[in-house]
Amino acid sequence: MKSNRTNPFYLIPYYLWIVLFVIAPIALVLYFSFFDIAGNLTLDNYRNFFSSVYLRLTLSSFWYAFLITLISLLVAYPTAYWLTKTKHKQLWLLMIIIPSWINLLLKAYAFIGIFGLYGPANNLLAAIGSERLQILFTDFSFIFVSVYIFIPFMVLPIFNSLDRINPALIDASRDLGASSWTTFTRVIFPLAINGVKAGIQVVFIPALSLFVITRLIAGNKVITLGTAIEQQFLVTQNWGMGSTIAVFLILFMIIVMMVTGEKGGTINGKIK
Repeated sequence: MKSNRTNPFYLIPYYLWIVLFVIAPIALVLYFSFFDIAGNLTLDNYRNFFSSVYLRLTLSSFWYAFLITLISLLVAYPTAYWLTKTKHKQLWLLMIIIPSWINLLLKAYAFIGIFGLYGPANNLLAAIGSERLQILFTDFSFIFVSVYIFIPFMVLPIFNSLDRINPALIDASRDLGASSWTTFTRVIFPLAINGVKAGIQVVFIPALSLFVITRLIAGNKVITLGTAIEQQFLVTQNWGMGSTIAVFLILFMIIVMMVTGEKGGTINGKIK
């Protein structure tokens, strides 16, 4: 009789990958966080993180990540729901996913041209009689471009959850006299909640550490934890403080994953 146990030999590449590319980088970041810019062992980096400057920076990062995630969800959910009702849903889904294949820098530079003082956005404003505006280097441009970049990552998990819902459950809800809103809130949304949680994870966590968009689109007027890490490592050369911020960023990511983690699931339209 064959054993169902997996041969440990086949798990060696997996364990090597985890050790080299997950555990080792985190250990190095944690190690460097205990040294100051002169290479002396210290806890000042952790004390400095709880100063008013870094606390405001952390709150600002969470605020922008929350706005980006919320707007992405408000756009992605009805889009994903509409996709499940279309005839060629896989084709339309592919059209939404394709922009995510384009390099981030290329998309950022494209929006620099679009939102520039003489770009298409301002040309449209001029055509309707409005004066040209400084759209670049504002909170609006930062959030708009961020939402555009993250939309596909929010749509995909929500679409997968909605597409797996058994249509018989929706028909049963309507046959029992439930309104469209009641069917949505009591049947559709609960069954697709894991897709929403997955979408929040893949948008909120990267949004906490954005730095390329903050530099190119927001002109460093928006400072996030990712921007602070970049400045500490590349500008001030204070690897200790940069590592300390990275340690807290990792902790925040773990907390977000725990809060939005799956506590149940759906199989063939049934709640586990």
